[in-house]
Amino acid sequence: RNMSSAGPEGRKKMRECDGLIDSLVYYIQGAIADHEPNDKATENCVCILHNLSYQLETELPESYAQTIYMQRRNTPNNDKTPGCFGTRSRKVKEKQQDTPLPEEKSNPKGVESLWHSTLIRIYLSLIAKSTRNYTQEASLGALQNLTAGTGPMPFAVARTVVQKANGLPSIRAMLHISHPAVKKTAVSLLRNLSRNTSLQSDIAREVLPDLVSVLPESAPGSDIACETTASTCYALYNLTQSSSHNARLLLSAGGLPKIIAISMNDSNMFSKASRAASVLLYSLWSHTDLHNAYKK
Repeated sequence: RNMSSAGPEGRKKMRECDGLIDSLVYYIQGAIADHEPNDKATENCVCILHNLSYQLETELPESYAQTIYMQRRNTPNNDKTPGCFGTRSRKVKEKQQDTPLPEEKSNPKGVESLWHSTLIRIYLSLIAKSTRNYTQEASLGALQNLTAGTGPMPFAVARTVVQKANGLPSIRAMLHISHPAVKKTAVSLLRNLSRNTSLQSDIAREVLPDLVSVLPESAPGSDIACETTASTCYALYNLTQSSSHNARLLLSAGGLPKIIAISMNDSNMFSKASRAASVLLYSLWSHTDLHNAYKK
């Protein structure tokens, strides 16, 4: 577990180690089958897999990268202009271009297991069944890592989480536990998932009111609360940016007074949370059909 956090070279060596990833997955599967999702060894295994999934998309061996990204290279990109929010808008544009992964292998080996639906379902199972905070956080964190990029792999994983494995109820439950790091990671995962336009209606229906409930009534105090609040605002921004229906849902969940209060944080106008809330407010105002409702 310690070695797996030793940086890119360490991750590369461990991913290439014959049988290591397969053994970790095998152990966790056994623990879940034996109804023992809370033991320390399972926590260690999940934390190792979490670390090995970090930067996976950019650190994949060339042979995998070529197979996975061949379709993407052949997709024309006509939109070269960044929007008014710079790189974030460009990422939003990129999410339209998700192309499916090649057909999934029924019996993955080694590094292939890291993004395979079998392991994605294992993470979701641990999120639902484990009461150990480190195990919950590492499972959420692994999914956050796998959905972090802009290529076809993150979007294929996102579709598996939301549509194929019905993972949103388990993730939603993590928004309501008291452990701040688990909550922060769950919100960051939802922020990644919400970038995929084809999943936004499902996500909004399942978790938008819960995301609003995560927002504090005023400016967050601690650093981790500030990070969580900023990620929540950006997830809501993704869900409401092109959907007046979702913006109305945010309004009826009581989100607007909270977002205004966070954006008007006088003590630190340039905090991450304050900036994120301001970006969200600006976006919400673009739904002109809701102006009267906002004013009320």
